[in-house]
Amino acid sequence: MNFAPAIEIRTAVCDDAGAVAGCLAAAFASYKTAYSPSAFADTVASEQGVRLRIQQAHVLVAITCGNVVGTISARIRGNHGHLRGMAVLPEFRGTGLAADLLTAIETWLRARGCAEVTLDTTEPLMAAMRFYENHGYHRSGKIADFFGMPLIEYVKPLR
Repeated sequence: MNFAPAIEIRTAVCDDAGAVAGCLAAAFASYKTAYSPSAFADTVASEQGVRLRIQQAHVLVAITCGNVVGTISARIRGNHGHLRGMAVLPEFRGTGLAADLLTAIETWLRARGCAEVTLDTTEPLMAAMRFYENHGYHRSGKIADFFGMPLIEYVKPLR
């Protein structure tokens, strides 16, 4: 009988920064050629960049067998949350882990009074766009420049 190892979702600490950076790099590796170099560098934060994110935002990690296998972060401004850095290792795609991380961060945002949440994504991430749409997000109509690439904003009411 096969038993899947338990996955714990918890708040990241500074000691997780290297593993989170590795998770981001692995999750986005197949998209590197679809991104401008600057956009890819911003998307796949370095260990130092992740340490800064942990200090400035609420970062969650999914841990199994002592390893970071997924991550997501959020910042709050007023009653508005913004997601960044959603990543799941390729071998954990399709397992429900991404949905669990999204639910966990949305729950955290709701508990802090957020009425809505936004996120930004890029055209190469079509699977991510479908995922977010399947979880109640819709395009806001805002498109920004992201190092020469269109950055598409999605929004979801939380109340």
